Amino acid sequence: MVSILLGSISGCGCALLCACLLSFIFRYMRRAPILKGPVVFSPQISPKSLQAALLQNELSTSSSNDDGKTVLDNGFTVAVKKLQASQNNRRRVQRELQILAALRHRHLLSLMAYYYYYAVGDNRCFYYLVYEYVPTGSLEDAIRRRRQQMGWDARLRIAVGIIKALHHLHFNSTPPLLHYDLKPSNVLLDADFEPRLALSALANTFHGLRSPQPPAPYYAPECFPNFSIYTEKSDIFSFGVILGMLLTGRDPTDPLFGEVTSSGRGGMGVWFRQVLEAGDGREALDKSLLGEEMEEDEMLMAVRIAAVCLSDMPLDRPSSDELVPMLTQLHSF
Repeated sequence: MVSILLGSISGCGCALLCACLLSFIFRYMRRAPILKGPVVFSPQISPKSLQAALLQNELSTSSSNDDGKTVLDNGFTVAVKKLQASQNNRRRVQRELQILAALRHRHLLSLMAYYYYYAVGDNRCFYYLVYEYVPTGSLEDAIRRRRQQMGWDARLRIAVGIIKALHHLHFNSTPPLLHYDLKPSNVLLDADFEPRLALSALANTFHGLRSPQPPAPYYAPECFPNFSIYTEKSDIFSFGVILGMLLTGRDPTDPLFGEVTSSGRGGMGVWFRQVLEAGDGREALDKSLLGEEMEEDEMLMAVRIAAVCLSDMPLDRPSSDELVPMLTQLHSF
């Protein structure tokens, strides 16, 4: 009787072990293979021509994080973002890049291809992210060179386009996505000042933690000191900085706004709140925008919106779902 019982237990144990082994093998076989060479999502790009163009332009030997452009052999120009990476987690990064490539929105720049490159000589790995090239430049360029040509209508159009793009990432994407790197150089403008948001950071879900790398004035306070926390409200803070730039015509590092402390507080957000508390919101406006009374009313409402986006506490900031109607109701788009 004992031998029968032991035999039954032994048989069950073997069956369970076999089942676990088969399950592991099945899951392993179902994993997506790691794709080699250029991975292309656009019919305008061939893998062979992309690889040749990247290597010919010697992007593989330039610095760790570069933005540039390259021309393919069919004459098609693309923008290239170079990111240094780890050899680990290639399968996870591949999934995230496929999510980026699937994004479709009029205010998002599409990922057209990517290329993983391992530099044998210095034992470093890079991803080249390939995007549609926008020859008219970025918001950073426009503020620096064409600010006087940008009336309130153009600036509000830019703000509305950016928040619509963020809303798509936060609420209409599966899984929900964060931008992580929202700054003027990542906002491309067409000839009509319609914005296209470039996603130069890799996609991630709301539940993941990440170390974003925008310039310090664009960090939300919760990102300090070690950038271990980043949520959709951190994206909203960065948007508030950009809206503040559009209203004032000034860079967030301008001495007018004061310094950002080591805890991420101060700077433009504090300055906006002080101006509003003093009842002098007009003082926040770029002097080149002043004139039309109706437009000034819209701009003063936008000053209040920027101030709340720049709140120190994430819970005090509106969501992109709330900001879309706030901004679109200021003007007809």
